[in-house]
Amino acid sequence: MNKSIKFLLLSVGFMSATALNAVVKPSSLFSDHIVLQRNISIPVWGTANPGEKVSVTLNNAFKTVTADANGKWLVRLPKQKEGGPYTMDIFGDNTITINDVYVGEVWLCSGQSNMDMTVAKEDRYWCGVLNEATEVANATYPQIRVFDVDYTPSNIEKANAVGKWEVCSPQSVGHFSAIAYFFAREIYQKMNVPIGMITSAFGASTAETWISKDALTAHADLKPLLDAYNQKFEKYAADSAVTMPKYRDGRMKYQGDLAALKAAAGDADAVKKVKAPRDPNPEHDQHNPYVCYNGMIAPLAPYAIKGILWYQGESNGPSAAQYREIMETLVGDWRKTWGQGTIPFMYVQLANYGKAMTAPVMDNSMMTIREAQVQNLSIPNTAMAVAIENAGDQPTNIHPKNKQVMGYRLGLAARARVYGEKVEYSGPMYTKYKIEGNTIRLYFNHVGEGLVAKDGNLTGFAICGEDQKWVWADARIDGKTIVVSGKELSKPIAVRYCWGVNPPASLSNKNGLWTPNFRTDSFKTKD
Repeated sequence: MNKSIKFLLLSVGFMSATALNAVVKPSSLFSDHIVLQRNISIPVWGTANPGEKVSVTLNNAFKTVTADANGKWLVRLPKQKEGGPYTMDIFGDNTITINDVYVGEVWLCSGQSNMDMTVAKEDRYWCGVLNEATEVANATYPQIRVFDVDYTPSNIEKANAVGKWEVCSPQSVGHFSAIAYFFAREIYQKMNVPIGMITSAFGASTAETWISKDALTAHADLKPLLDAYNQKFEKYAADSAVTMPKYRDGRMKYQGDLAALKAAAGDADAVKKVKAPRDPNPEHDQHNPYVCYNGMIAPLAPYAIKGILWYQGESNGPSAAQYREIMETLVGDWRKTWGQGTIPFMYVQLANYGKAMTAPVMDNSMMTIREAQVQNLSIPNTAMAVAIENAGDQPTNIHPKNKQVMGYRLGLAARARVYGEKVEYSGPMYTKYKIEGNTIRLYFNHVGEGLVAKDGNLTGFAICGEDQKWVWADARIDGKTIVVSGKELSKPIAVRYCWGVNPPASLSNKNGLWTPNFRTDSFKTKD
């Protein structure tokens, strides 16, 4: 730090002393190994004594502010180019020094278990990626850093996120979000700038738990979600004198049984064999609206970020019909919370899962959600990474282990949509159809280097006539279009593709990016 600036800051701190016990404290995000967003102003905030002068310096930038009547303060440092390591000093009646500070690209990652899933298995049996040992051993990227937010749901908005910045290494990467890490690696290898990933995700969480109460209240169609939560809370309040002691006893027994099993067998999968009791407090339930927003998103704003990654949807089966509106609300809510305009929002469409399709069309809640995810591309500045084949030869695993390819696909979307690189980032996307006699011709954009069929054979297409009875279709590639027909079907009216939870997906472009499910019709499936 420039000596004259440091002397000035010390003088300001001395002259502004209003209480011997004053303690300037920044938000928990501002700690050693931090990555700050480049090329925009950098908000830094925290608490102090009301009226206390607080000054922040970084790389010869210097800002001073007065804490408000509630002891809150916020400064905005001028934009910085990528670089580091720097030192950030925060002066009030005391001094905070933050070391190993880098400036680069920062992304926020959220969602449920497929975002929360870590590179290594460690102590969670469902985690761990393909080629785990090799990926961990090769993860020496000191300019990739991750701040992982602990699971801290709350009925009220929290001021601080619980977590810390960690430098990427073979010793730390095992408990990093796999999607976050592989995305960060993709961007770092292409751009060679420091990358910061803030991960705030939790398994089985619904989308509405990540939305603020105010945003949910503003949408009349989403009021039933709030009403259901209020009913749960009223019941909990009435029953807690009985349910909480029972839960605490059950929790103690569970922890004892788990510890005994691990000690006796050294079993890393012991957690699968002992069932934890269910916490009766709805505030601690990641299925309920706004509690994860309050404890795990609100404390992060207005930290400067470049964009958002999202992987979620499996838990919204009961509210699948509302999923499109829920996600529109979430994106708008977060953009309003951050105040950075239309922050890029990149998300993963749900992967294939379960038993293979046995009928040409199989409607269910997951298909409703997948369709909503395609429709959500109408939200400005969004992109979708398709995972329709990602489960590979393990479709009964709802946590596909090939997270490398999904990090890469999200990285492609960011490289094209956010960083302006001339690369194809999407699989072929259906745009329109034309009936031609006894065939239907389908048109696509994002054809890239050309349409291609898996193993040379197009599968997953269904076709119907006016009776709306679906049959498996024959399909062939014709230039940038696909021609679909059905045996003994002279007057086809509609086509669907991959309309089932685990479909025989076959269509991609030669760039290796897959086509999501689509349909040309709008009618309901007949039984």
